[in-house]
Amino acid sequence: MLQSLHVKNLALIEETEVEFGRGLNILTGETGAGKSLLIGSVNLALGGKFEKDMLRKGTDSALVELVFSCDSVKVRDRLVQMELEPEDDGTVIISRKLQAGKSICRINGETVTAKQVKELAELLIDIHGQHEHQSLLNKKKHMEILDAYCGEGFLKAAEDVEEAFRECGRLRRELEEEARDEETKEREQALARFELQEIQEARLVPGEDEELERRYRLMVNGKKITESLAESYQYTGSDFNEGAGSALSRALRALRSISGLDERLGELEGQLSEIDSLLADYNRDIAEYRSDFEFDEEDFAAVEERLNLLNRLKEKYGRTLEEVIRYGEERQKLLDRLEDYDAYMAQLSEKLQQEQARLEDACGRLSKIRKKNAQILTKQLKAALVQLNFLTVEFETSVKRAQTITAKGYDDVEFLISVNPGESLKPLSQVASGGELSRIMLAIKTVLAGRDDIDTLIFDEIDAGISGRTAWKVSEQLDKAGASHQVICITHLPQIAAMADRHFVIEKSAREDNTITDIRLMEEEESLGELARLLGSDALTEAALSNAREMRTQAVGYKKNQT
Repeated sequence: MLQSLHVKNLALIEETEVEFGRGLNILTGETGAGKSLLIGSVNLALGGKFEKDMLRKGTDSALVELVFSCDSVKVRDRLVQMELEPEDDGTVIISRKLQAGKSICRINGETVTAKQVKELAELLIDIHGQHEHQSLLNKKKHMEILDAYCGEGFLKAAEDVEEAFRECGRLRRELEEEARDEETKEREQALARFELQEIQEARLVPGEDEELERRYRLMVNGKKITESLAESYQYTGSDFNEGAGSALSRALRALRSISGLDERLGELEGQLSEIDSLLADYNRDIAEYRSDFEFDEEDFAAVEERLNLLNRLKEKYGRTLEEVIRYGEERQKLLDRLEDYDAYMAQLSEKLQQEQARLEDACGRLSKIRKKNAQILTKQLKAALVQLNFLTVEFETSVKRAQTITAKGYDDVEFLISVNPGESLKPLSQVASGGELSRIMLAIKTVLAGRDDIDTLIFDEIDAGISGRTAWKVSEQLDKAGASHQVICITHLPQIAAMADRHFVIEKSAREDNTITDIRLMEEEESLGELARLLGSDALTEAALSNAREMRTQAVGYKKNQT
């Protein structure tokens, strides 16, 4: 359930916070007061598109925060998948700080991406926009609705279809790419043989280039290395009077002549003896390195030539020797295929046929699930439409085989309706008016709400194009939905507002040369005044209030009869 909405510095809103409740929450207000702005702020918090001009004038940032209370296992599991710690009491706080050029989304205080927010929002809230019912004119929406209704087994069957469809596409593309005439085949064989021979003759060893580059650097700097080694040997050895070895030997002899006079002197002699031994070891090691390090012109030329070969192969076939070796393996596989080309193509065609059969079977299983659920959905939607004042309605969810197969199967799903006695069933786009589409969408939303775990439903003017008795029927349906879900509804119809469990008014006012939109919960008497305004009264006369009170009494009586 959406507990609260907090908005700051967004368009006409300076700062406002509203606490929603269970059941039917109704929002009303004058045209232009900012009713849809509140719903728009919810969309923004859930990752909707943000433009700089949405910021309130004179501010550089805005904030939208939603607080949900939820005990859904799916929501908790999704939070864990996002590596976010679920709150013990089920609270989920989604906030978004909006600034020009960037925004920061958080869930329970942790920074997340807009995509993660949208994924979580799908489990928390369902928002019906002002013109969403127009999407019913597109048949693609009909399949989405039926698929959303289908229960256990549907997701696995749909995944099987999508997987088989992708594999068929891959095999089909491979067949097209591998199709060659004789001349092309011979040309590719010749090139592959040449490239493979060049790689094989090089007898590549992974890491060889790195070792050769190390040796090459040493050889290029051979003269400097030789001179520096000789100099270091001279200054640390005993052959040179000014060398460290000679000086250390003289110092050691001097100390030995007195070391027996005192225990401390003996310790100093031991220390100096160790230093002399270490220096002697170093001198032997450097002498050995000098003797091993010999610059050979032929060896240098061979290393340089090998390096040039390896670098040339890397330029042609890969950035590393490992990649060059893999390229050679791929050339070998290509040659194998081309040498037995007809058999390879026949095998590929057979695989495609097998995969097409698997796709056909998967589509059949998916279609069976759709048809079974279509019958149940049709029955439930027809009942819901009758409750929405479609007195003579006939409705059908048609599931037929389409001419082509897509990643969603081979079904063509379409809603058919007849609203007049004696008329045949026809597509929604040919029959339904704007008001009828609104009611059909409300019926769909309420039926789907009974199939999922989403607790909060938001309707932004679901009542477009309706009035009178039909408006009462819509308000009754919204009240029924509110019995099992939290429903938040923006409306301009008094029949719907009268059914509210909690009635909020959205007002626009001027303060210090600024226009401000605010929202507040009304008490019963205030709500009656708002109902009178919705009924068309310019002034709160006793007659207008009496009409409003009568409408509210009728709504309250209906609600009591439902409990």
